[in-house]
Amino acid sequence: MFPKWAGRCEACGEWNTLEEQVLPKALPGGIKEGARRGGSKIEFVGLEGISPPPPRVPTTIAEFDRVLGGGLVPASVVLVGGDPGIGKSTLLLQAGAALGRAGKRVVYISGEESIDQIRMRAARLGLTHSPMDLAAATQLGDILASLAQFPDAALVVIDSIQTMWTEGVDSAPGSVTQVRAAAFELIRAAKTQGFALMLVGHVTKEGNLAGPRVLEHMVDVVLHFEGDRGHQFRILRGVKNRFGATDEIGVFEMTGRGLAEVLNPSALFLAERRGNVSGSAVFAGLEGSRPVLVELQVLLAPNPGGSPRRSVIGWDSGRLSMLLAVLETRCGLKLAMNDVYLNVAGGLRVTEPAADLAVAAALISAASDVPTDPEMVFFGEIGLSGELRQVAQAELRLKEAAKLGFARAASPKRVAGGTARLSVPKTLSLIEIGHLTDLVGVVASGAKPGGKKKKEEGE
Repeated sequence: MFPKWAGRCEACGEWNTLEEQVLPKALPGGIKEGARRGGSKIEFVGLEGISPPPPRVPTTIAEFDRVLGGGLVPASVVLVGGDPGIGKSTLLLQAGAALGRAGKRVVYISGEESIDQIRMRAARLGLTHSPMDLAAATQLGDILASLAQFPDAALVVIDSIQTMWTEGVDSAPGSVTQVRAAAFELIRAAKTQGFALMLVGHVTKEGNLAGPRVLEHMVDVVLHFEGDRGHQFRILRGVKNRFGATDEIGVFEMTGRGLAEVLNPSALFLAERRGNVSGSAVFAGLEGSRPVLVELQVLLAPNPGGSPRRSVIGWDSGRLSMLLAVLETRCGLKLAMNDVYLNVAGGLRVTEPAADLAVAAALISAASDVPTDPEMVFFGEIGLSGELRQVAQAELRLKEAAKLGFARAASPKRVAGGTARLSVPKTLSLIEIGHLTDLVGVVASGAKPGGKKKKEEGE
């Protein structure tokens, strides 16, 4: 190598044999040049071709399998998060025991509880005789070496990922570096050996998964276990799923013998409903692909002085403020001098804007002290001008309402000339509302507008 121009090569003595070469620019992150040139070629394919769907291993827990998309996929990684004491370990212990009874090899590794504690929980749940390989360990090297002894394992449960640590990382267990390194090694073992991996993750006080955000991107499925420890209902919600639909929910009830499935959550959420109380309305909602009917309750308390209070449980407080402003501006309701309390009965959290119409009906009912029609459900989105907008999957909502014995449904008016066809059950009367002022007249009058059933054009 010559640092400057030269006409004669000092090695061979020949003239005009030197060629200029430009050195490549340095790579970011300290990557060596040899590492960039040492890779092998990547094989590229086209979009054509059909791949079979991934095989499924049902856990025999129908609500759990629904959220997963039909069951566990071999070599997949599932991250389950939730508040302390919500029932994450109980759910995974029940799922592992069900797989063990089905003849599958299940390995359960706990870093938070001793073996005796897990056995006590299994005895309380009636799972003592379920086949399962149980261990208590936190050192990642020992766990990976032990997992190599189970080539036929179908499911491996790690409870929890925040307790795992490896000697190759110089930081405390639970730190960002340790969690990332431990998760990477466990995921690589799952992809190599072909077993499904379930990781239990802690959450912060805001309810988000603790640890590095990259952990959610590394796994295939992210599940959130929601609910209040003082309430019997638990909601398992799919936040991310590479093998199924997101926002799918499974409903469980916490009992003395563990988590019991709720196959018809709508009936359970409405079991204690009283139809002759003002400030109550039934919302025909949709969670994933499942229609769910839930009661929305509103209470107005006079507050002549000071700032009025807005307390919301289970819904978006900002959306409630918007609806209050629309009702005052477009409909003339005086709600500014009242404390407003909104509650979604049953502990379910509603996130879709289709609940606007049901909340508005409950607010109008509470303001006029007139109960809503006990045989009517509501769904629809409300705009700032008071107009009602269509929402998705209206037929599923109507079928669920008819199945539970409701006779009427209030929904947004369909656009004239639209191509969408709506099939309404024969036992259900559909009341189409175009503007929020029409809803005020319906609710405040206390009438039961049966009217003529809206049939599909051409039927």
